[in-house]
Amino acid sequence: MPQNKKYSAAALQKEFDLFREILEDAHPGLYWYYTKDSVDRRFDHARSMIRDSMNEIQYRNVLSYVVSGIGCGHTSVRPSLAYARASRSSSRFFPLVLKIWPDTAYLVANLNRRDSLLKTGAIIHSIDGRPMQQIIDTLFQHLPTDGYNLTHKYQTLSNRGGFGNAYTSLFGYKTRYSVDFTDITTGRRQTVQTPLYRIIRDSTARANEPPRPIGPNRRERRKLDLQNTRSLRFDSAANLAVMDLGTFTHSYRLRRFFRQSFRELDKKGTPNLAIDLRGNGGGIITYSNLLTRYLADKPFKVADSLYAVRRWSRYGRYRNERLFNSMFLVAFTRKRSDGYYHFPFYERKYFKPRKRHHYNGQVFLLTGGNTFSAATLVAAALQPQQNVQLVGEETGGSAYGNNAWLIPDVTLPVTKVRFRLPLFRLVVNKNTPKDGRGVQPDVEALPTTEALRKAVDFKMEQVRTLIQAGADKP
Repeated sequence: MPQNKKYSAAALQKEFDLFREILEDAHPGLYWYYTKDSVDRRFDHARSMIRDSMNEIQYRNVLSYVVSGIGCGHTSVRPSLAYARASRSSSRFFPLVLKIWPDTAYLVANLNRRDSLLKTGAIIHSIDGRPMQQIIDTLFQHLPTDGYNLTHKYQTLSNRGGFGNAYTSLFGYKTRYSVDFTDITTGRRQTVQTPLYRIIRDSTARANEPPRPIGPNRRERRKLDLQNTRSLRFDSAANLAVMDLGTFTHSYRLRRFFRQSFRELDKKGTPNLAIDLRGNGGGIITYSNLLTRYLADKPFKVADSLYAVRRWSRYGRYRNERLFNSMFLVAFTRKRSDGYYHFPFYERKYFKPRKRHHYNGQVFLLTGGNTFSAATLVAAALQPQQNVQLVGEETGGSAYGNNAWLIPDVTLPVTKVRFRLPLFRLVVNKNTPKDGRGVQPDVEALPTTEALRKAVDFKMEQVRTLIQAGADKP
């Protein structure tokens, strides 16, 4: 099994040296937030961890430790294809789903549904004797983010399966976990043993079993996927339209969706629009620009600078999409006096607001730790407008800029472990402080145990409160 295969220390050290050379050769932001000395020390310390043979997951922990010290949320370590395929058939899972924010680990779900003690709403204090703060600090050492942003790391652990995957990667699987918690309804603190969650598949034939109901066909599944990813709904009582927008990637017919949505908004004359970007991890800038054009009150730029370190690399054979990326760099970049290869179109281009069906009402952008990459560009471009308010939490993507644009997968030759390698550095606005933080909300709406216990969408409730109060942007 790929999960159990071990590689010699010598082979891993040699591959780790290649991993380091590839990053040092072409990563455009390797020393953007941390000095070269700091990054070099992290590389050296990580290599010193390879003292004996390792399996893939142990080795990936070494690589992810390096990547987390760069400050680039678009650079991440991924399993080999063989490991990923084997994992999809796994029948064991860490049992707890958590929502985590500073000083709080809230139990969203216990997969062991028959557990009568450890239930939704519990506050987790420790697992197997490790205090939660110690666990979180350890996991943070292996999670990528833009700059020094912690909101994105907390949200990564809070995404369904996020904490469990990170925890078992570092601490392994156990038959049972000792969990110290407080029952939020009684206030009682106690410790229980909760078992690893396993899916038991029944392979026995059932002669008299009735036929299973036929599920949605491919076309129906596609329709549901589109609806769940981007939608527009109206709340006439609140004079509010809500646009759920989970991505800017291809294949979701966003151009048509925006055209139809803003035409309908114009027809109805809805005075308030909430755009939910909390789950939007970015995608294609063409689509994020298009959304911004429907809302912007003046021309805007994507970037003050956008450049790559080099056009060609002697390590290109380890990348996917090598030919396309090389042709793009040759055709569309120009070498400047700083020695970098700039993409002048986006550095010069101002995008004009759309005139047809342009939305001029009050706009509320809901943001959080999963608001990343191109979604962060939307938030940064629109926040200065008087009719726009950001509601929620700091974006996961950096306000100053990011490393992205072309992001090939690099496959290491021995273990076949992959990592994402962004080729461009994008500075959104050179006048924005390079403080390693995301775009800050105008109106904070932070998680609380009470809101989670009542299953209240606290960010959307804040929008409704602002509308009701007729609040103006400060």
